Amino acid sequence: MHKPILDVPFLDMKSPYVELREQLDAAYHRIMESGWYVLGEEVESFEEEFSRYCGAKYCVGVGNGLEALHLILRAYGIGPGDEVIVPANTYIATWLAVSYAGAKPVPVEPDEQTCNINPEQIESAVTERTRAILPVHLYGQAAAMLPIKAIANKYGLRVIEDAAQAQGARCDGKMAGNLGDAAGFSFYPGKNLGALGDAGAVVTNDEALASRVRLLRNYGSSIKYHNELKGYNSRLDVLQAAFLRIKLRYLDEWNARRAKIAARYLAGLKNIRGLVLPYTPPLVDNAWHIFHVRCEQRNELQQFLHDRRIGTLIHYPIPPHLSQAYREMNFVEGDFPITEKISQTTLSIPIGPHLQQDQANYIIVRFKSFFEGLAA
Repeated sequence: MHKPILDVPFLDMKSPYVELREQLDAAYHRIMESGWYVLGEEVESFEEEFSRYCGAKYCVGVGNGLEALHLILRAYGIGPGDEVIVPANTYIATWLAVSYAGAKPVPVEPDEQTCNINPEQIESAVTERTRAILPVHLYGQAAAMLPIKAIANKYGLRVIEDAAQAQGARCDGKMAGNLGDAAGFSFYPGKNLGALGDAGAVVTNDEALASRVRLLRNYGSSIKYHNELKGYNSRLDVLQAAFLRIKLRYLDEWNARRAKIAARYLAGLKNIRGLVLPYTPPLVDNAWHIFHVRCEQRNELQQFLHDRRIGTLIHYPIPPHLSQAYREMNFVEGDFPITEKISQTTLSIPIGPHLQQDQANYIIVRFKSFFEGLAA
């Protein structure tokens, strides 16, 4: 009797709810029965708990991760005429936050091993207009923050973490969100700490920044109808705050499950000719938001896995500098060759706290059969 083929989705969105169903349902009923649906104690409790988790003093809940970065930039007074150094290899939201503030994103190539921004190339991108460096902890792996902060200190720049993919990641013992001047988090449902809708937060040790972001997220007002700033409407939803409080209790455990799957992949896929596996530097604890591999036959590999009912994604097929959204910057193919190479060769495979070991083993077997076919 043949063993049935496993159906392995790239992202399992149902199992987290099933595991926590009783607690999440109770939180829903508690909020609905409270009659209080905007800001208030539930949001404040999550802010306190998440700031404590990150080892920082302040957390401000906002609408999503993009708005978290945007509001940090606004709160620091970064705007038209200013430049912000960003990774060339990232999701476009990092660049959009800078654009929303009216500033100019200045891209820098990644380190080819980690895929995070290369500190050795940052200094040459600094100009008299540079106000901040915005490193991304891509795929759940903290950027090289020590050299980045050294450059920032030399030139008097802010360091703003894009920690959208890095809940629970660490660098040199410190948690993401507490590695720069401020950090923007996303709690999009697929994140390691995911809400059941859009949500985000700003985390910082800077009291003045936290106070200003609190104003900006709420129409520029701390007292109704008393508007101190031209603000925005970007408030963390009360229901999402309640859900996040529950899921935060399980974040370390679920990240540990991710790490076990990653270790299984790294052991099972090593020494496959032509396949590049993720590299985690010393002193970095990877949160394993995404497990990505690279190979020249990426498209063929993706189709091969799809035909065998294994879900995959490409993070990210079109780099921001080649997107239509930034055509006015006049970048062309070849301007950022490492970023472009990554975009053409990278493939993300299933990983998550509810992925089973037999599913991971099945993926490994299929990988090996693909590359054995190439060598035949």
